[in-house]
Amino acid sequence: MKRLALLAVLLGSAALADEGMWTSNNFPSASVKKKYGFDPDQQWLDHVRLSSARLAGGCSGSFVSPDGLVMSNHHCAHACIEQLSTKDRDYVATGFYAAALKDEVRCPEIEVNQLVQITDVTARIGTATKDKKDRAYADALKAEMSKIEQECAAGTEDVRCDVVTLYRGGRYDLYRYRRFQDVRLVFAPEFNIAFFGGDPDNFNFPRYDLDVSFLRVYQNGAPAKMDHYFRWSTTGAKEGDLTFTAGHPGRTSRLMTIPELEFDRDQGIPFYLLYLSELRGILGEFANRGAEQKRVATTALFSVENSVKAFKGRRQALVDKAFFASKVAQENDLKKRIAGKKAYSGVYESAEKSMETMRAIRLPYWLIEGERDRPRAFPGDICAIARKLVRSAEERKKPNEQRMREYVDSALPQVKQRVFSSAPIHEELEATLLAFGLTKLREELGADHPVVKKVLGKDSPEDVAKRVVSGTKLKDIAVRQKLYDGGQEAIEASTDPAIQLVRLVEPDARAIRARFENEVDGVLKKAQESIARARFDAYGAGQYPDATFTLRVSYGSVEGWQENGQKVVPFTTLGGAFERATGKFPFALPKTWVAAKDKLDLSTPFNVATSNDIIGGNSGSPLINKDAEVVGLIFDGNLQSLGGDYGFDARANRSTSVTSTALTEALEKVYKADRILQELRATHATK
Repeated sequence: MKRLALLAVLLGSAALADEGMWTSNNFPSASVKKKYGFDPDQQWLDHVRLSSARLAGGCSGSFVSPDGLVMSNHHCAHACIEQLSTKDRDYVATGFYAAALKDEVRCPEIEVNQLVQITDVTARIGTATKDKKDRAYADALKAEMSKIEQECAAGTEDVRCDVVTLYRGGRYDLYRYRRFQDVRLVFAPEFNIAFFGGDPDNFNFPRYDLDVSFLRVYQNGAPAKMDHYFRWSTTGAKEGDLTFTAGHPGRTSRLMTIPELEFDRDQGIPFYLLYLSELRGILGEFANRGAEQKRVATTALFSVENSVKAFKGRRQALVDKAFFASKVAQENDLKKRIAGKKAYSGVYESAEKSMETMRAIRLPYWLIEGERDRPRAFPGDICAIARKLVRSAEERKKPNEQRMREYVDSALPQVKQRVFSSAPIHEELEATLLAFGLTKLREELGADHPVVKKVLGKDSPEDVAKRVVSGTKLKDIAVRQKLYDGGQEAIEASTDPAIQLVRLVEPDARAIRARFENEVDGVLKKAQESIARARFDAYGAGQYPDATFTLRVSYGSVEGWQENGQKVVPFTTLGGAFERATGKFPFALPKTWVAAKDKLDLSTPFNVATSNDIIGGNSGSPLINKDAEVVGLIFDGNLQSLGGDYGFDARANRSTSVTSTALTEALEKVYKADRILQELRATHATK
């Protein structure tokens, strides 16, 4: 019976449950109306799209005032808060509040995007890739995407254009964004309340977190003017109320083929779980060296702990025999429907072939090249900056359509923001991270691997890391500027040890990347394109695509769930936080909260669970009602939601938000943040 229930969830979930991360131009308004009596029209959906924000580093947000005020999570702005802190002024620990506009401080690396236009470019992509396969297909696809983006951006850095692959190749849309790189910190509470409960409570419920930050986007040195923004709800939501999220889920794998899921289960997740678990230990030991080490390691440790738990949840879903059997049944159902159709002949065999190659190259690819330009053998800021300098010099020499996707003209503003970031670089942490990465390189590839011998020679990972970190001049932004402006000639002449390390492995990294793009990614994308068309033929167009870190709207309601025979109620209260507090981290309330206890209405709903379909990347999404008013702020999901990468079970998958009423209560009575409150309340008054 369990297997049949799961199969129903996977095959018929759009009709049975509040499932789906829907694009704003293909939203199931009729389904919402049928179940909840509300019909979101295109005007409503366009307003939601334009009021939503994306933090380009991997989070979501929302515009909540006409003067560019952006609401997101504390953990989404955590890196900025840490970068603005010093040994003597730790905003992570004490919180931050700009009492006046002039006190708002620019974040070194945050970019905020507003999606202003969506254009279907599927036909153009199809023409460019017609009758091509393998490497020719991959090259044509990459070139055409780059051309489209370059034409869209038109040489201005205030516009960002991305060609987005939907339905794993079934559709291509051009997303045109308004880009903000002058983003300033306005407010952040203390870490102890933003992450109250720490890792033990993470992905659990009940929760008692004020995981919020307020930022502001600027244009030409002044707060940017926004025509669309979400209004503030003064009453919040109650159990059973219809709720929506508008955010940017990072990635789901619900449309993956079985060979891809098997690869994730058997190779991908085990590798990352081991790597991250070991890194967590390294960072924990580093943090125990002293107060300053703890301060500078907090951001990285938080991220790693969060990722470990997320990967555990994904693994739990894939090793569940009933769940995996339901995915096999889902694929077999589609295979039967397309059997004998020439257009789809061999597509699943191609997917299997690509995964065979991936299994062969996975370790050097992950360690030397890295997914999303993050080689696991070379972690840390210094190596990341050095690689961007080396690669941008090489790539900028090429025609735009022949470059790596990360270095096309439309992507260069974000590259430069990272390269010229004013964020501090902590040498001791950098050396520790690089030594760990080089140790993993030798451990996974073996001491006799050519790249290992090339990088380490007769030295230990610790020796190489110390030499690179202590000797590099890349900590100086002026040095980075000269290298970037000097292009290939300056890079080749550089004696900087970080630049030399990256250049040493660059031929190997490019070679393994080329094999991945030509024999894995190109083959798989071509197969996925055909499978997507087959899925449309078999089931119709009323489906949602996998998440791609692009804007998605989900719908659900305030509701609890059954766990271990008991109903979990969907609300916690401010008073519950005081009852849970022990005075010791991670259950220590900040002094500001202890002092304000008698002023607070302890019955105020604090965190709320809803059935909205979310995944990583949705952090910072607004939780809104049918009037497009903010009733909460998404910051997490429950343990059951971690398997949401592969499928959605409406019986237990829940998202977790801070309520708008708790945010109002805290801003007013704990932080005396009158300027923010007035700005938020003014939006309600103008309704």
